[in-house]
Amino acid sequence: MKSIGKTFKDMDKTLFFTVLALIIFGTLNIVTASSREAVVNQDANLFYFFFKHIIILIISFIGFIFVLNIPTKNYKKWIVIIYTIVFSLNAYLILKGVSTRGANNWINLKFMKIQPSEFAKPTLIITMAVLFEMYYKKLNNKKEKHDMIIWKIIGFALIFPILVFLQKDLGTAIILFGIFAVMFIFSPISAKEKTKASIIAIGILLILLIARKSITGYILSDTQMSRLNNFTNPCAKYEGTGYQVCNAYIAINNGGLTGVGIGKSTQKYSYIPEPHTDMVFAIIAEENGVLKCSLIFLGYLIIIYRILKLSTKTKPLRNKYICIGTATYIFLHIFINLGGLFGIIPLTGVPLPFLSYGGSFTLSLILMLAVIQVIHIEYRNEKIVVK
Repeated sequence: MKSIGKTFKDMDKTLFFTVLALIIFGTLNIVTASSREAVVNQDANLFYFFFKHIIILIISFIGFIFVLNIPTKNYKKWIVIIYTIVFSLNAYLILKGVSTRGANNWINLKFMKIQPSEFAKPTLIITMAVLFEMYYKKLNNKKEKHDMIIWKIIGFALIFPILVFLQKDLGTAIILFGIFAVMFIFSPISAKEKTKASIIAIGILLILLIARKSITGYILSDTQMSRLNNFTNPCAKYEGTGYQVCNAYIAINNGGLTGVGIGKSTQKYSYIPEPHTDMVFAIIAEENGVLKCSLIFLGYLIIIYRILKLSTKTKPLRNKYICIGTATYIFLHIFINLGGLFGIIPLTGVPLPFLSYGGSFTLSLILMLAVIQVIHIEYRNEKIVVK
């Protein structure tokens, strides 16, 4: 194990402190955003969700330190075990998952709830990165046939979005598919083979959807269909599907440029359900205003930029693809969460990075950022060796 000082010196400190600032801000905001929910629905004190989130962050920090000490060259050894565990948990949920807001994607333990689909995201990213590196030479050898290799990669990657879709968690399934799609586009597979594989994969998915329709009588659940069909002009549907988004509009409008003040949000009082989770940005905007919220977007831009910049500098192929996958992971969460909140796309209910309350998502995201820091440390060491 390296010394703490040497490890920290080689980390991307701009990325680290930007993430830390957003986490601190998000954690403090949970106190005000969750106050009504804690007192009324949980019959607890104002800090109920705050202390629970602190516990999550402590666990995540321990995981962060642990991951920092695992070289990326060892990921090939561990990914088979991790993939098998995450696959098994997500397959189990299709039959035995606890239903939350229409999705069967939770496992209830005595002391906590976990959402295995969140762990599928980092698992998918590392699996694809390892496979791209493993088959890079063969994929670039024009004399060899690549069909079996390509379908092996596609098969291992698409199983996660399919399983999560069957759990009726459309938002997470879209993010998983988006991660796969971006990593596949930037993969070492030739453009001709990508096009051919994509057409066949789309055909197979259409057949599976038709089969699902014939067996179950539907492709998307009633809740999912209502969100897809009714996301435009939400305030005209205030009594039904537009309730959450319309109240988010009201919160943002109340905040204006400078905000109503910390703790003075009115929309968190019964108007927005669980305002500390997927709809947390509405409360942040109401209390802090648009000007302060612009700093959040600046933080997101810095994080994604630093990760993508690292992808262009690091040499190991697996590390390049891990960076691309992680940047996509963070971007899709931001886009789908805020896109649904602003009425640009249907509301699907995914957490906002660093700001939403949540255990499985927070842990998986921080562990993935630890991986990015390992890649940066290895990049710094590569430079030293070259010199």
